[in-house]
Amino acid sequence: MTDFIETSNSRSAVRELAQPIADITTFSAIIQSVIDENPFGCTEYSGNGATVPGVARNREHYIAKVVFEDTAGEKIGTLSVKCPSISAMESAAGAIVADADLAVAVGGDPVRDEANDTWSCQLKCHDANSDIYYVTFTRTKVRISGYEDDSVLSTVETWADSVAALA
Repeated sequence: MTDFIETSNSRSAVRELAQPIADITTFSAIIQSVIDENPFGCTEYSGNGATVPGVARNREHYIAKVVFEDTAGEKIGTLSVKCPSISAMESAAGAIVADADLAVAVGGDPVRDEANDTWSCQLKCHDANSDIYYVTFTRTKVRISGYEDDSVLSTVETWADSVAALA
């Protein structure tokens, strides 16, 4: 039998945020700024016969939280809805809050609990040295994974240091 031979040194690093990102608007703006401004210096590449952007959304999900409160304001139920986009999350949460039959079934008034919403967006990045790595943003951390060169970590870390919400 032949042995597996290591072909790369794929690494990961995590930045735990001092404070969760305040709201979905701030989160979305951070993601869009990376895509639009390309602060990591990513480069386009060819894949499956097509040009692939240097930075692109790879996968994402957004979870809205709704609590149901009794007449005394006590929480008597919760509901979470996982959606593929921010607009879907906002629409689904609005529909849940507006659903009178659901409120009757649970036995309380639905209230959006935005402070406990969770979000995740992973960006696929192509470094100028041809490495592909991922930067995943959540409400509480930023993870860099799949990078080999220390300069990738340094570049992302320097950029994150300049973004107040990522302190």
